Amino acid sequence: MPGRVALVIRHQEIAHLGSFAAVLAAHGYEVRYVDPRSIADEATDADLVVVLGGDMGVHETEAHPFILAELAWLAARLEAERPTLGVCLGAQMVAEALGGRASPGKSTMIGFSKVNLTEAGMDSPLRHFDGLPVMQWHGDSFRLPAGAARLASSAEYSNEAFRMGDYALAVQFHPELTGDMYAEWIADGADELAARGIAAPDLLAQRDEHGAAMETASNLMLDEWLTNLSS
Repeated sequence: MPGRVALVIRHQEIAHLGSFAAVLAAHGYEVRYVDPRSIADEATDADLVVVLGGDMGVHETEAHPFILAELAWLAARLEAERPTLGVCLGAQMVAEALGGRASPGKSTMIGFSKVNLTEAGMDSPLRHFDGLPVMQWHGDSFRLPAGAARLASSAEYSNEAFRMGDYALAVQFHPELTGDMYAEWIADGADELAARGIAAPDLLAQRDEHGAAMETASNLMLDEWLTNLSS
């Protein structure tokens, strides 16, 4: 279908679509990045919305006043059941906009680790991650909104992914990440990593071991989800 637009809400310059860009292009989407500070100016009926990550939390509305407007915009879109994908902060935004609750978590996860798929997760596009370590970089979490289906959990967080009907998918980890993006994030987060006693070479070694398999699974996941939207 020609002329479809994917509106991508980008909270930080280094948090972009990564490997997802090629999959969206293959499905005929024109990607348009949008600053969340101007999201209220956008119509809520775009063909697809992707809400990306960022280093702020949904609860940090005083430091980032745009969050409230973004949540209101997403709530209107999701009420109309328009296709929406949330990644990390984006997943927390989607959860909050659907009536769940995003909040600071009990710990920060950084690095590759496996998620545990639920029965619903194994019956979803996330099945491609079964048994594979995925890249995590988050310290916040969310409570599932009413009516949502949990798709994955981890050792530290019970909610790693969920869907709402067939129109909304939210993942707490970073399936979009490429190897080059990860290297950039590690360099950008050097102070945080040092404060947490995490060695950058260890993270890069994890990337070299698991990154390619995750990227393949991620592209299969997104391809399947987009195909299902069109069916």
